[in-house]
Order: sequence, then C-alpha cells, then structure tokens
Amino acid sequence: MAAFFRWLRRNVIVIAGLLTLAYLLLPNVVVTVFSFNKPKGRFNYSWQEFSLDAWKDPCGVADMCGSLSLSLQIATWATIGATVLGTMIAFALVRYRFRARGAVNSLIFLPMAMPEVVMAASLLTLFLNMGAQLGFWTVLIAHIMFCLSFVVTAVKARVMSMDPRLEQAAQDLYAGPVQTFLRVTLPIAAPGIAAGALLAFALSFDDFIITNFNAGSTVTFPMFVWGSAQRGTPVQINVIGTAMFLVAVLLVLSGMLIGKRRNKQAN
Repeated sequence: MAAFFRWLRRNVIVIAGLLTLAYLLLPNVVVTVFSFNKPKGRFNYSWQEFSLDAWKDPCGVADMCGSLSLSLQIATWATIGATVLGTMIAFALVRYRFRARGAVNSLIFLPMAMPEVVMAASLLTLFLNMGAQLGFWTVLIAHIMFCLSFVVTAVKARVMSMDPRLEQAAQDLYAGPVQTFLRVTLPIAAPGIAAGALLAFALSFDDFIITNFNAGSTVTFPMFVWGSAQRGTPVQINVIGTAMFLVAVLLVLSGMLIGKRRNKQAN
C-alpha cells in the first residue's frame, strides 16, 4: 500500500492531466458513437442500433451541406482577412511607437473581453444604421472583426519573442527589406501567424451568436444545427462533427511530426 501511494504521488500530475483530457474528449466520443446510430424517431439522443446509413449519405438532409459549405467559405475568408490585418497590427504595436499606441493596445482586447451578445447587437446596429443588407457580407465583416483580436494576440506574442539581431545580421549581409522580411522575419513569425489563423478559423466556423444577429436569411452550419435541434437532430450532424474532429486531430498530429523532423534535422 505504501508503494502504491508513493507511485500515486509521483504520477498525480500525469493522472490529473489524463483525466482532464478524457473529460474534454468525452463529448467528441459521444458524437462519434451516435454518428453510427439509427434512431427510430426524430431525435438522435438514445442508442437504437448500429448503422452506416448516415456515413454513406452525409448530405442526405436538405440544406445541411449547403450551410456547411457556406460556413467553410465564411471561415476561410474571415481567417484570411483577420490574419492579414492582425499580423500587420501586431507588427505595428511591437515594432513602432506612435500616438495612442497604448490605447490601441488596450482596445484590441475588448472583443475578447466583451460578451458576444453585446458585440452582436452593436454590429447589428451599425449595419442597420449604414443601410446594409444583412447576409453573407455582414457576417463576413462581423467575423473578421471579432477574430482580429485573437490573431493580434497570437502574432504579437511571437513577434515580441523575436531576436532583432537576426534581421540586423541579414541586413549586414546586404539583404534588402523585402528579402529580410521574406527569408528571416516571416519564417520566424510563421508559428504565431499559423496559430492565429487556426484560432480564427475555428472561432469563425463555430460562431452562432454574432452570426445569428447579422445573418439575415443566410443560414450557416451552427444556425442549421440549432434550427434542426428544435424539430429533430439528424444523424448526419454527428457525421459532420466526427469528420471535422478527425481532420483537426490529423492536422495536430501532422504538425507534431513536422516539428519533430525539423528538430532532428537541426540537431
């Protein structure tokens, strides 16, 4: 018994981490399991029997794949817009001194601290006062605006940790400003930019509150899921959720493998 408690003390952090990870992954496991279910009624909330019908026809529910495609388009363009603007803002805040720099630094965090419903209502008021027609473009603008802060935070942390002597060394070797940026600055900042882009894509694709306020008649995938939950949840929603989870896991594993290979090559 004493040996068991010694082993428990040595591994308590690992055990706590594994239990936390299992708790976080439990909803994904439930979604995956019920993607193979064949419910007898409209709701996919209780296990009935194993079936591959939903996997064979993931677009079998009307308008579901259309809303999924729309969400992917909005998330892609919002990621591109927020990443480009956020990267430039991050470099400006770290590398340059200008008037109201401190105020901009503080204001950039407001969308992260502000409740989504407040931001959604504010954006809706702005669009209505401008006479804009609610739809794809208003959703895209709204997504870029609330994703921007997360990109700036991720890129800014990376830029602050960069050693400016590397860029100075490149300039001493007669590299021009463009060459220095493309061959030294950008590769070093790339992990932060990639992290900000991935975060922006996930937030944009997953958003419901801001989208619901500013979408008009446009229906994204989260809005489709919310609407279908009122009248019956199709199994295909679980299929799409499982597929997206697997893609995310593959991307993370690929990134880890690429990082290990680069470390081995560097050593």
